[in-house]
Amino acid sequence: MSAETSTSRRFRDAATETPLARYILVAIAVGFMALILLMPLLLVFIEAFRQGIPAFFEALGDVDALAAIRLTLLVAAIAVPLNLVFGVSAAWAIAKFEFKGKTFLTTLIDLPFSISPVISGLVYVLLFGANSYLGPILKGWGIEILFAVPGIVLATVFVTFPFVARELIPLMQEQGTGDEEAALSLGANGWQTFWYVTLPNIKWGLLYGVLLCNARAMGEFGAVSVVSGHIRGLTETMPLHVEVLYNEYNFVAAFAVSTLLALLALVTLALKTILEIRYGEQLSASRKH
Repeated sequence: MSAETSTSRRFRDAATETPLARYILVAIAVGFMALILLMPLLLVFIEAFRQGIPAFFEALGDVDALAAIRLTLLVAAIAVPLNLVFGVSAAWAIAKFEFKGKTFLTTLIDLPFSISPVISGLVYVLLFGANSYLGPILKGWGIEILFAVPGIVLATVFVTFPFVARELIPLMQEQGTGDEEAALSLGANGWQTFWYVTLPNIKWGLLYGVLLCNARAMGEFGAVSVVSGHIRGLTETMPLHVEVLYNEYNFVAAFAVSTLLALLALVTLALKTILEIRYGEQLSASRKH
């Protein structure tokens, strides 16, 4: 028996668990998921319907709840397209070109992952607050940033802008520049190359990044809490409204609004699974290519 065969057999034996060990590992994983994820999610729906369906819909139909829902949708509708444009541009530049500062740009994209959302909100307070340099100037022009929708949008954009770029950069690097160079050699211009070559190749990764970005934008709490001012009916998003209702001991209403965020999480999870399958197929195809 050769040394290579003996070594490969030892690795195979070491990686082969007994049926009992596999059952224990699966039981630990399932038990942990049930305790940490499924039980809290189930309790949210139980508490939301504790006083019946009419109380549930009454809570969702409240004026402040509807205002929070509208604001959350508005912020996501602004932040996600902005991050879409930034993410595609940054990924295209990093994956397709060589330039000075490329590593620094990649590091900046990861910055929101390493900074607490509360800290990012405080940065905007320092930039646009009453005692800052920019705040009084903008206020003199009639532009309100803090305790208004623009501040909420800025904070949301900051905490969510890595998602699209971070999904596209490795995918576009894996695909290389061969398809784009072929299109250019055949007479296509830059926009035609992007629209007909680059975009179809990254569409599933792009949808995956947009999905994660949207889920984070609608569920963001820390940064938005700092810059919003908690003005009821005006600057309260759904997560902030849930906190206010819970602090007021209005548990049914708090959990009723929470179910919307929980449903968003479930829909995101389902779509994420579908996109991961298509995304995986796309990566496999690009490697074969």
